[in-house]
Amino acid sequence: MYVFLRGIEDERQEWKVEHKLPDIVLIVLMALLANADDWQEIGIFAKSNEEVLKKYIPLENGIPSHDTIQRVMSCIKPEVMRRVNVLWNELLNSDEGEKIKKILCIDGKTMRGNGNKNQDPLHVVSAWLKENGVCFGQKSCDSKGKEIPMIEELLDTISVKNQIVTMDAIGTQVDIAKKIIKGKGDYVLAVKGNQPTLHENITLYFDDEEFISRIKTEGLYLKTVEKARGQIETREYFQTDDIKWLPNRENWSGLKTIGMTRSKCKSEKGETSETRYFISSLEPDADQFSQAVRGHWSVESMHWHLDVTFREDHNQTLEKNAAENMNILRKFALSILKVFELDKKYSLKKKRFAISCAFHKFIDKLMAL
Repeated sequence: MYVFLRGIEDERQEWKVEHKLPDIVLIVLMALLANADDWQEIGIFAKSNEEVLKKYIPLENGIPSHDTIQRVMSCIKPEVMRRVNVLWNELLNSDEGEKIKKILCIDGKTMRGNGNKNQDPLHVVSAWLKENGVCFGQKSCDSKGKEIPMIEELLDTISVKNQIVTMDAIGTQVDIAKKIIKGKGDYVLAVKGNQPTLHENITLYFDDEEFISRIKTEGLYLKTVEKARGQIETREYFQTDDIKWLPNRENWSGLKTIGMTRSKCKSEKGETSETRYFISSLEPDADQFSQAVRGHWSVESMHWHLDVTFREDHNQTLEKNAAENMNILRKFALSILKVFELDKKYSLKKKRFAISCAFHKFIDKLMAL
């Protein structure tokens, strides 16, 4: 693992440096894995495990203070940290080949702890690879209102070849669809009110029971029923390539199908339902369409883990570079936790706690990843 961190560029004046940059990043990463959530906890972790850490990093000047750690993390350019993360992701994906289409979910998350009355919180747009559970790339901006250009910039920095790119309605833009197709990827994009004419036309189409019956007859329909957490979830997926009637369809590069999902959730509290609509460059295949739609929720799972497993929104780091670098390292730690095996089957949150209880026991295994 340490070999990836050595690629971090250190732009500090060498004669002033007491602690090497990769060493500090390694300390932060290990602290995150061991249940530390803020800078003081990271400092406490490092002091408590100094002798163990010295087996892997020299620490000639001892353990840096938590203030020094935070200050150094603010000096690292986020684009450098992103490149290190990409190297890690490439290692995880190195034996996958290109024959299987993967689902690449793009979505944004606001880091609420980074904002106050004087500044807007940092908004991070991430590309999350569902099958591997890794962040494939990310871009940040200082406002959620700038998410669309951030998505475009992100698509310019990552490879979408042979991937199925999924996005919520904010990413359903003509230029974004064009970039995905140009990159030899496919897309499944949600359609809502931000594309009012498109949304209205697709809604009217799927409101016609004759068309619904035809889709079922053609086998472009899938229904699933699942019972979980005391509730029954029923999902229906409809897909069709009957789009010659769709106005301005030529504006959407690669557009081949449209789709609809209907979901119902029954529990003791009652019943809820939701209907969603999509455009896609995929060929008609209800199973693949359903996997893409369901797969997009994996990025929401990642956001949930950042907030619940790593308590990201509780971290009050206001400096933008430090905040984004910590966001990158949390995702790095999340991917490590997913592949890190313990004797018992634990949740990711419990894994962090287990590592914190016996860090000296697990560090060899962690460093060997």
